[in-house]
Amino acid sequence: MSWRAAYALGLGAMLFGPWPASIARADDQQLVEDYLKSRGVNGAVVRPVTDDYVGRTFPNISFFGVIFRQYPVAVTCPQTRDLKCSNVFFVKDGEVDFAATVPDLKFFFVAELGPVPSQDAAVDAASTWLRLSEELKQDLFYTFSPPEISYEPREDATLVRGHAAVSAGGQGDIRMLMTFGAAGSLLDIYEKAAIRPGIRPICQATKLLDRDPIVRRMAEQDLLVMGRAAKPYLDQIRATARPKLQQAIDDIWKRILAEGR
Repeated sequence: MSWRAAYALGLGAMLFGPWPASIARADDQQLVEDYLKSRGVNGAVVRPVTDDYVGRTFPNISFFGVIFRQYPVAVTCPQTRDLKCSNVFFVKDGEVDFAATVPDLKFFFVAELGPVPSQDAAVDAASTWLRLSEELKQDLFYTFSPPEISYEPREDATLVRGHAAVSAGGQGDIRMLMTFGAAGSLLDIYEKAAIRPGIRPICQATKLLDRDPIVRRMAEQDLLVMGRAAKPYLDQIRATARPKLQQAIDDIWKRILAEGR
C-alpha cells in the first residue's frame, strides 16, 4: 500500500509498524525513470538524495529529486495536476510514488515516519524534511547550507526547529517546526520558506567574445557568480562553439575553479 493510500485511509507508520532497514536497490533510479516514461514524461533530471540522515530516518526508502531544467533552455514541465517542475520521488519495495508540494511531503511524513525514540532521531527527521523540501524548490542552481536543528523537549510535546539557508544561486531560507508527542509520534509539521533565485544562464557564454568590453565583463561576472552550477550550461554551449569561444569558456571555467565558486 502506498503512502497516499495509507494516508487516505487514515493509516500510517503505526499501522505498518517498523519496516526492516535495507540498502536502497541499485535499480531504484531506473524504476523512477521507467515510471516517468510510462506517463509520457521526458526531459527530467533524476538525482539521488543520499544524505546519511535521510537514510537513517527512512532506511527502507530511496529518494530522488526529479527536476525539469528551466535554464538556459526550459524543458516543458509535466502538463499534469500532480507533477510539478520540481518533485521528490520515493521508491519503497519496488513501488514508485512522489511528492510535488509541501502538503504532499507532509502527508508522506505522516504516513511513513514512525515514532522517534531519541533526540538524534528527531534531529535526523527534521534534517530530512529540510533536505527533501529543498528538492521541491530546486531549479538545479540553488545550493543550500547544511541544516541547523534545535531540540526543545517539553512536558506535553517536543519541539524541533530547523533552518536551511540558500548559500549560492539566490537568497532566502527554509524554516520549519516539527512537534512530537510524549511517545515520539509526529504531531505536526509547519514550514515557512522564502526563496529568491539569483542569476541564471541565458546567453552569457555566447557573450564572452562580444565586441563590447562591458558586455564581456558582465557575461564573465554572471558566470563567476553562478559558479560550478553553470557547468552543464557551459558544456552545452562549448559543444557547438568555435575554437575561440571554446577557449574563452575553458578560461572562465578555470577562473571559477580557481576562485572556489
